[in-house]
Amino acid sequence: MAVSCGLPLNGAMASAINALDDVHGGAGQQCMELYAAIDADRADTTEGAVERALDAFVAAHGKIVPGFGHRFHGIDPRAVRLLALVDAAPDVVGGRFARIGRLVEAALGRRTGKRIPMNIDGVTAVIYSELGFPPALGRGLFILSRSVGILAHAWEQSQQGARIKGPMPTSIDYTYSGHPPRSLDRASTAEDGEPS
Repeated sequence: MAVSCGLPLNGAMASAINALDDVHGGAGQQCMELYAAIDADRADTTEGAVERALDAFVAAHGKIVPGFGHRFHGIDPRAVRLLALVDAAPDVVGGRFARIGRLVEAALGRRTGKRIPMNIDGVTAVIYSELGFPPALGRGLFILSRSVGILAHAWEQSQQGARIKGPMPTSIDYTYSGHPPRSLDRASTAEDGEPS
């Protein structure tokens, strides 16, 4: 959309990157923050720490816990494979955050009565945490991985030559459903000069 409005590639990339925030792009960082809170509770890194951290997280952010569950899959196959790679490399990563991620998964299952498995954001949070990245870098790492795709989309759009591409395909007509038409001529103004 930005390219079709005349922005160069860097402007289009900046526009796309600026759209990545808490709703889309922030789940990994938020999940890393949850893992860090559990890990910081050194007195108890088992179920008690997980429950305390989940209570605090839900109180601050709502009942959806980033990094767990998937809209389309019962189990996110990417998470399964990446977690297996973490498990296979104990000499590279200690496995502390993989254990924490599994404890969160189990706690969510106890709370909801159904399994809510780790998704791609949850397992990348495990990996980034295992590698020593602080949670604040989680979103930046997500953005770095998306930047290549953003560049490709911007380049593709720039080659099409379309102008002012909207969010809806041209085959779908827009339908206005707001206020009905009203007159704003002088006769319809109130005594104080404000429109009625």
